[in-house]
Amino acid sequence: MQPTALQLLPLLKQYFGFSSFRPLQEEIIRDALTAKDTFALLPTGGGKSLCFQLPAMAQPGLTVVVSPLIALMKDQVDGLQAGGVPATFLNSSLTPGESRARLHGLRTGQYRLLYVAPERLMLPLFLESLRHWPVKLLAIDEAHCISEWGHDFRPEYRQLAALRELFPTVPMMALTATATERVRGDIITQLKLRNPGCYIASFNRPNLTYRVIAKQNPFQQLFEFVHARPRDSGIVYCQARKTAESLAERLSDSGIKAKPYHAGLTSEERSRNQELFIRDELRVICATIAFGMGINKPNVRFVVHYDLPKNIEGYYQETGRAGRDGLPSDCLLLFSAGDVVKQLKFLDEKPPKERQIARDQLDQMVHYAESANCRRHELLRYFSETFEEDNCGGCDNCLSPRDTYDGTVAAHKFLSCIYRVRQLSGFDFGLNHIVEVLTGADTENVRKWNHAKASTYGIGNEHSRPEWKAIARQLVRLGFVNQAPEKFNVLSLTPEGLDLLKQRKSVMLTKPVAAPQPQAHRAGEIACDEVLFERLRQLRKRLADERAVPPYIVFSDVALRQMARLYPSNSHEFARISGVGEKKLQEYGTVFLAEIADHLRTNPRQIFADDSFTAPAPLPAHVRLGATAHESLRQFRAGASVEQIAAQRKLVASTIYGHLAEAITAGEQVDLSQLLTMEEQREIAAVFDQKGLERLAPVFEALGGRYDYGRIKLVRAALTRSPESAADRPG
Repeated sequence: MQPTALQLLPLLKQYFGFSSFRPLQEEIIRDALTAKDTFALLPTGGGKSLCFQLPAMAQPGLTVVVSPLIALMKDQVDGLQAGGVPATFLNSSLTPGESRARLHGLRTGQYRLLYVAPERLMLPLFLESLRHWPVKLLAIDEAHCISEWGHDFRPEYRQLAALRELFPTVPMMALTATATERVRGDIITQLKLRNPGCYIASFNRPNLTYRVIAKQNPFQQLFEFVHARPRDSGIVYCQARKTAESLAERLSDSGIKAKPYHAGLTSEERSRNQELFIRDELRVICATIAFGMGINKPNVRFVVHYDLPKNIEGYYQETGRAGRDGLPSDCLLLFSAGDVVKQLKFLDEKPPKERQIARDQLDQMVHYAESANCRRHELLRYFSETFEEDNCGGCDNCLSPRDTYDGTVAAHKFLSCIYRVRQLSGFDFGLNHIVEVLTGADTENVRKWNHAKASTYGIGNEHSRPEWKAIARQLVRLGFVNQAPEKFNVLSLTPEGLDLLKQRKSVMLTKPVAAPQPQAHRAGEIACDEVLFERLRQLRKRLADERAVPPYIVFSDVALRQMARLYPSNSHEFARISGVGEKKLQEYGTVFLAEIADHLRTNPRQIFADDSFTAPAPLPAHVRLGATAHESLRQFRAGASVEQIAAQRKLVASTIYGHLAEAITAGEQVDLSQLLTMEEQREIAAVFDQKGLERLAPVFEALGGRYDYGRIKLVRAALTRSPESAADRPG
């Protein structure tokens, strides 16, 4: 039986604080709850974790999440527990005593979610334990790691293929943020998914702005970029550990708090630096591209690639760590031809088959960096997705299109040089040699092949060698020159190139990438009271430090910006903020409402006329109220007492009071006079005014225990119900 919105949406709001699903989430969750295998490709920030977290709360039993990112597990579990979800993890970071305690909790049904690394999961003793637990779903996160065609292949993931035979009746869910069509098919085959529901979301991240600039004095470029964003945190990716160390040190010396993160550090150093970053003690983390970094930080506002990535999949995944909360964020790539040469040298060390695959991937990355086309269009095309817009409004080539120029003379010189050196020697040469001939270089190869006698020798001194190489790559992209990787990347004229040369046709070329230009309104932007937003950020940091958790565990930047735009003044309005679930409303509502009220005492409310943000609308009562609560309400309205309903439904009275409180919060009419006189309601309400709505215990104690928790909870629900029901509130 398919679950309905009546069942799913209340859980979504209660545990995760959201009033609606993101694209494809609901369909994936429905399949999981009907025991159907699923394959889900949702880009970073697309909410793939919710696809297995919500089913874990919608049905009894255990959901096992396989993840290679040990560093992420604690953060994910902390976030779930903050919302009231019983989750845990098992990995090598735990002491033997901690592991035993969690295993006991798993045996006794204490948890709904278990995060575990593939190596731990596939241990024979662990698998034997798993057979005795009520496993309802196996979720394989980062599923692209199982494919040798993926950008992050991990051999230990191949062992997961045995799960189908070991747990034949348990549905499996494979999730990834990046996978080409070839990798998608390989994942389904390797995991032996049975007729899976396949869900492919758009790879487009509209809140990200992509830029590529020419790499010149790179540290100064990096410093100016970061310095211009004084409140933002970000990641800088480097090719080498030494570069990561050096950049972190130089940024710190320049007044920007930064630390390195790479495989050469001890696990303690990596953990400490990551913890400082996710707790907003550091602004910048400098990481090697080669080392997979598990950063679960939704408010990363920029990602800089200090060196050229090896492939587009890695680049897309790394840039995807910016703006996971949907707010505007920047992705900057510093590009130079020298980085291409470095990457090619690394490829020479690979076996022939791997070298060819890696070379093709690098060529695609270079094409992306040098292309004058829309960056978003190029990225999406790589993943077999079409971007329909002519101008994405979120990349350098669309915001500040590069100038074109008449490149006829340069193109003819280059093509002619390829033609002449082949004519002299009888075979083709590589890019470096052609450029050496054009610029009149006196090198060993020029002398060896007697190419100083070529008519094109030294005719290209108006351009530097890097400029000629950039022109050459454009001519390759335009189809006038063929570059053959299987033949040491030698250059030859295509039929189109030969025709261009013989017919003396004109050709327009694009100027190289340059410095970025400022941008106006950006996708995902939430205009708000920036002074209040900063106050709320500081409050969030204090609360997070007191609880020893990262700030985003308390609230996301999206939630804070909504607060600083909507100025909620009561619990009902506060509950409408994105990410405010039942537990967070109780724990943080009073203190954040007080901060907002204090700000408004000395600052006027700001009015935002732009349409960049729409306040979340409350859910209709019939959707927000769960089915089981609705049945208790029906019986109560029919005249049954709380005790009678509890006995008939084999529940305790406190649960029935909770159902009625849920109904009141949903906007349903509940006659409290059947349970409390008006004077009693006013008495309880007065104590809530003194003690706040955050916790029930202080109110219970202040009333001397004369009212049970169930009745107190009902009055609180009445105090926080929707404004249109205000006439029915106590007092």
